[in-house]
Amino acid sequence: MLQEFKAFIARGNVLDLAVGVIIGGAFGKIVSSLTDDVIMPVIGAITGGIDFSSKFIVLGTIPATYTGSPTDYAALKKAGVAMLGYGSFLTAVINFLILAFVIFLIVRQANKLTAKPEAPAAPAGPTEVELLAEIRDALKKG
Repeated sequence: MLQEFKAFIARGNVLDLAVGVIIGGAFGKIVSSLTDDVIMPVIGAITGGIDFSSKFIVLGTIPATYTGSPTDYAALKKAGVAMLGYGSFLTAVINFLILAFVIFLIVRQANKLTAKPEAPAAPAGPTEVELLAEIRDALKKG
């Protein structure tokens, strides 16, 4: 069983997958930072200073023991208040779209680099009509 496991690990696909997962995780952090630290602040500035990460709707009651701000999403979440955090969701959707687009561009470029050049088309032979005309002419000749 140990030999089978070594053979399994030694396959290129498994190693490629492991490298892809590690790089994908690191790349996801970069895209999250891009979204949270660059794109969302620009969108906020365009929309008049709206901070999307703090946009939410309180669905439950705030406990009487809660002493923080009723507009602090993180503190309310920590206190266990039921909320609909649509700002965080919007940020996650934008994050996903950026990541998906970048992966699309990478795959598209990789496909272009690994595409085999097309072989030149074989010269076209005679059509059915031309073949039939040749047969007819050969039969007339005799």
